[in-house]
Amino acid sequence: MTAATANTSSLSWYEAGARQRIDALLDPRSFSEFIGPEQRETSPHLPIFDLPRQFDDGIIVGRGRLGGLPVLLAAQEGRFMGGAFGEVHGAKLTGLLRAARMLGQNVLILFDTGGVRLQEANAGELAIAEIMRAVIEARRAGVRVIGLIGGRAGCYGGGSLIAGTCSSLIVSEQGRISVSGPEVIETNKGVEEFDSRDRALVWRTMGGKHRYLIGGADIFVDDDASAFRQASIEALQCQARCDLPMIEAEQRRLERRLKHFGEANDAVEIWQAVGIDKPAEIPGLPTEEYLRRAADKRENADDAR
Repeated sequence: MTAATANTSSLSWYEAGARQRIDALLDPRSFSEFIGPEQRETSPHLPIFDLPRQFDDGIIVGRGRLGGLPVLLAAQEGRFMGGAFGEVHGAKLTGLLRAARMLGQNVLILFDTGGVRLQEANAGELAIAEIMRAVIEARRAGVRVIGLIGGRAGCYGGGSLIAGTCSSLIVSEQGRISVSGPEVIETNKGVEEFDSRDRALVWRTMGGKHRYLIGGADIFVDDDASAFRQASIEALQCQARCDLPMIEAEQRRLERRLKHFGEANDAVEIWQAVGIDKPAEIPGLPTEEYLRRAADKRENADDAR
């Protein structure tokens, strides 16, 4: 087996756990974990609420090789507290990003999170700010920070803010991205605003197809670990840029998006506005057909015509 060969030929990214994703993503036997479960760096806050702890606090950090290239990696475990950020969880990711800046090594973040733990609210929110600063500082130093999104918990709350600071995002259809989750929107604005039980609404509003089409993600892949691996190798070849002109251009793009799509009531209306043929069919399309239809429209979505 060569260094460029994945550890598994077919593994659902959505169904897999964090350690399975790492094993499938990186070159065989190349991963070395930092602050592993044997060190038992657990949350100091959860026992106060009689909640179980996990010895890696729901995030695995370390280094390995991808396609023969050295990388640092963090993978969230969505099956522990929904992959939510707490003090230790956040500190591990912040430390990894700071190490990346000093070492000049690229970073992969495997997001699978519902946001910040309510039980560690202040510590969790502080962790989000520290991580975002660390991402930008790493990128300013020439490091590529690649986000991979396609897990069960999605990428919500503070996790979505961190994802927004990454160099590139790789997403599958299952990779929901949103600052506020469906239940949060419904709780605060009512079911008339957003019905969290309407799964079709959730997926077409927050899912990977919509995010990719409007420029909220850079690469769209099947729910397959080998597809995420290949896309990650490609993303690591992209230019590492983070400067004021780039940030200003992104701000202008977001302003255009709001101007052109701000009155839309549903993602389907946006797909129609950018010229997608038969937009109502988008949720049911297989990846190849979806990418074919989106190929000459996504640029329109990016610059909002």
